[in-house]
Amino acid sequence: MTTMPPVHDIHQPELVLALQHALDNKTKPIGSLGRLEALAQRIGLIQGTLRPELREPQMLVCAADHGLAARGVSAFPSDVTWQMVENFLAGGAAVSVLARQHGMGLTVVDCGVRHEFAPRAGLLVRKVAPGTADALEGPAMSAAQCAQALANGREVLRSLPGNALLLGEMGIGNTSAASLLLARLAGLDVADVTGAGTGLDAEAVQRKIGILRDVLARHAQATAPLDALAALGGFEIATLVGAVLQAAEERRVIVVDGFIATAAVLVAVHLQPHVLQRCVFAHRSGERGHALMLAHLKAEPLLDLGLRLGEGSGAALAWPLLVSACAVLRDMASFESAGVSRSDEVTPAHH
Repeated sequence: MTTMPPVHDIHQPELVLALQHALDNKTKPIGSLGRLEALAQRIGLIQGTLRPELREPQMLVCAADHGLAARGVSAFPSDVTWQMVENFLAGGAAVSVLARQHGMGLTVVDCGVRHEFAPRAGLLVRKVAPGTADALEGPAMSAAQCAQALANGREVLRSLPGNALLLGEMGIGNTSAASLLLARLAGLDVADVTGAGTGLDAEAVQRKIGILRDVLARHAQATAPLDALAALGGFEIATLVGAVLQAAEERRVIVVDGFIATAAVLVAVHLQPHVLQRCVFAHRSGERGHALMLAHLKAEPLLDLGLRLGEGSGAALAWPLLVSACAVLRDMASFESAGVSRSDEVTPAHH
């Protein structure tokens, strides 16, 4: 494996203090904007400024098929992957609607869908193979395929403008890959991190857990982050890992969607811990393992709406909060500039 460039620590104690001072001096009681203040501070730190500005946000939806899907780990057939890619491109999916609402660039990447797409605007074909292999029979991808997907993610990200990346994905069977990666990298029991995905009933969830347990046993040696990623799968997850690492190096704000997008960040953080400093976690999804994944990353999600759609839908819904956090930091008056008395300056009236 080629060595990857380090993702540097961007923590600057002086800037943290300056950001806190700026927020504390706004015309409001101290801390009264709650977690919006922490969000403003995080974006200020990522950008290294007291006046953060978000430009040309990019929603990146990576799509691929999974060999494991043939074993019935999803309530939907694999064909839904390519059909949903068509839906994204036609502007009809939830993420398409939300990206349009917020004026985001939407790029869909075919990372390994079992389908040949007609070329068109908004679609990038970076197909490593037509779907991963069945992880019960062998590694989902070879080390070379994994490296190719990572390189594709970096290359795609470099081609996109702006300073904010929103992570989206599509792939029937990919909650299984995310559960496997979480179980392996966080050392959790697969039964605790496996849920209904696209809507399995209780009996089917138990069968899914059994299959995932067998996959983990088969790849017991694959413990290093990239070994686990190759063995357990997801061309779209691996492509997102590459995009996340590149975005982190470029100090873009990374807006993390739900369970599968967070699995890509989990792998990236296990490779380069400082990636975490660049991430804003949009929401806690309704998918069972997501809360545990967020806890492992010590991440505080902005929203909790019971979402479990994926696609980047939760990242898009959280986006206005990031825009508002920057606006408050940049545009809100200070006590001095507005001529407003502070609580500690008011002299008590004598009666």
